Amino acid sequence: MREDEFEGKWLQVRGQAKVWWGKLTDADLEEVGGQIDKIIALIQKKYGYTSEYAKEVFEKRMAEHEATQTLGDLTPK
Repeated sequence: MREDEFEGKWLQVRGQAKVWWGKLTDADLEEVGGQIDKIIALIQKKYGYTSEYAKEVFEKRMAEHEATQTLGDLTPK
C-alpha cells in the first residue's frame, strides 16, 4: 500500500489497528498519524519483531482490510 493511500484510510484503519495490535496504545496510534513507517516501527518495537516481519504483518493486515472493504462494496443494497 502506498503512503498516500494509507494516510487517506488512516481514520478508518486506526480503529482496526487497536484490534489487530492490542499492545498499541491510543497515544501510539496518535503518533502514527497515517504514516506507514511509523506504524511498522511501533509494531516492531511493541512485539519484538524484526523490521521485515513487522512490515510483512502490516502488509498482510492491510491486504485483508482491503479485501473486506472490496467485498463490502459488492454487497447488494
